[in-house]
Amino acid sequence: MMSITPLAIGRDRVESALRVVRERLLAEMHPDGHWEGRLSSSALATATAISAMAAACPDANGHLIEGGLGWLVRDQNSDGGWGDTPDSPSNLSTTMLAVSALTLAAPGGQSPALAKAEDYLARHAGRTAEERAAALAAVYGKDRTFAAPILVNAALAGLIPWDRVPRLPFELSVLPHGWYRVLRLHVVSYALPALIAVGLVLHRRNPPRSQLTRMWRNCAETPALRKLAAIQPSSGGFLEAVPLTSFVAMSLSGAGHAQHAVTRKCVEFLRRAARSDGSWPIDSNLSVWLTSNAAIALDAAGGLAAADAARTRRWLLEMQHRTVHPYTNTAAGGWSWTHLPGGVPDVDDTARAMLALDKVSGGDALGKCSSVRTDEHFPDSRRAGLRWLIQVQNRDGGWPTFCRGWGKLPFDRSAPDLTAHVLQALGAIPADERDGRIRRAVRHGVEYLRRSQLSDGSWLPLWFGNQFTSGHANPVLGTAFVLPALLEVGERDAARKGLAYLVGAQTDDGGWGGATGVMPSVEETAVAVSALAQSPLSSGSAEAQALDRAADWLLRKVEAGAWSDPSPIGLYFSKLWYSEKLYPIIWMTESLGRVVSMLRCKRD
Repeated sequence: MMSITPLAIGRDRVESALRVVRERLLAEMHPDGHWEGRLSSSALATATAISAMAAACPDANGHLIEGGLGWLVRDQNSDGGWGDTPDSPSNLSTTMLAVSALTLAAPGGQSPALAKAEDYLARHAGRTAEERAAALAAVYGKDRTFAAPILVNAALAGLIPWDRVPRLPFELSVLPHGWYRVLRLHVVSYALPALIAVGLVLHRRNPPRSQLTRMWRNCAETPALRKLAAIQPSSGGFLEAVPLTSFVAMSLSGAGHAQHAVTRKCVEFLRRAARSDGSWPIDSNLSVWLTSNAAIALDAAGGLAAADAARTRRWLLEMQHRTVHPYTNTAAGGWSWTHLPGGVPDVDDTARAMLALDKVSGGDALGKCSSVRTDEHFPDSRRAGLRWLIQVQNRDGGWPTFCRGWGKLPFDRSAPDLTAHVLQALGAIPADERDGRIRRAVRHGVEYLRRSQLSDGSWLPLWFGNQFTSGHANPVLGTAFVLPALLEVGERDAARKGLAYLVGAQTDDGGWGGATGVMPSVEETAVAVSALAQSPLSSGSAEAQALDRAADWLLRKVEAGAWSDPSPIGLYFSKLWYSEKLYPIIWMTESLGRVVSMLRCKRD
């Protein structure tokens, strides 16, 4: 049990701030009980969407292309490059994509922007096409998931020769799904559409020298296109992601399939995803992820009203996937990050949805609430979710994003933040319902977290980073995500080292950035406060003093009205940066709610 530390801040002050942030979070709730938020506009997504429409059907989408070009030019950084978000420093990948889009869609028409971008690329990647292709390959290493499509975009724009684009073996996509994990495809599990579409355009534009290989790929082209059509969601957007969908559309167009049904559906998705200012986000929304985290935060802040809890519970239960997913071949029972058809079940969203359902079910078992309609094939949603999670656990004891044992590329290997969230979901299961499988899964998960702890006591998360840390890692968020899970299972030694890391990483003014010495943000400080507030702190300890200073930091932000602007700390697929409107609101609500609980316990 947590010992109570006498915080210097007053309870009335914290409760006043909590009312402000809690009411803001509730105001963002949709009538059916879910939250959608808003992802930041993305230069990378905007550039790929422009290129896709310019390659597939420029005449029919001229106004969207023109609006996107205008937004790109306005969003260009002073150094000539582009970052993923309007608040991001320039990077090579996004700048190359923006240059490709400007060249494809408006050749010669954006010369000042292109001239500035050329200077940036010359400084950071060299002047020749070969140097730039090599520089991009160095960014991604063995992972071709994103490197190959970026180079295809550049080749379509005539900026690099086709023989500089690494091949993707699209013909392997027609083999049984169970073979994928042993075939070394050089792409992660979610990227099957890119494997097919990019592989096809490379086969057409730079056919292999081997006659046998050419014949094999010629025979595989039609079944591969059928496979692509079969896994395309009804929305047309693969993963609901603008970049991935754009890469598929431009690659198919470049391969002579501009009028194919898959290409047309991709373009329709991009048309619907365009924003009024000319930009595109990287994904449609993170509604399931946000709803789960909002429900957890509101539980820490006093809970939802019964009617609101019932609506949220019903909505989350409706979002559980009920069939084997065609992308990853994972069983029914998981949750995706979004309620839209392009989502794919994944570990983090399944774990958080299960924990959120526990919070809004009044302690009842998932799927057993009389007020909630459940499908006849899923009389017990908890059992289906547990089975899904346990089946995905890797041999090393940790949990990956989508698929067990697929490979060692990002999003397919185990990660500390995902593993910690699963342990919390498993920990919410009543003791009398925990069978041997669950106990073994927890034990192996804890062992993985012990092994993955770094020498300084921190853990690195998969889905979050910081643009101003070494290697863009975010050990503060990673550690703050892991600590509550370890403390719940009684793993004190590793937790004690993690707490020491957090205390040492706190800034002089009381906040936290992504690591020691990094400028603090509301999101990072709030998550760290939540972790400390759930820890066993002794009065006067360094941890207690850190919590007191950090809580004061958050309160000052609320009192100054400077607490709700999001920071670009989110990492999407292939390490694309984003900010999310609801992150500071959700995490501030949870952190202040946990601080209020401490103060109430102290007074009582």
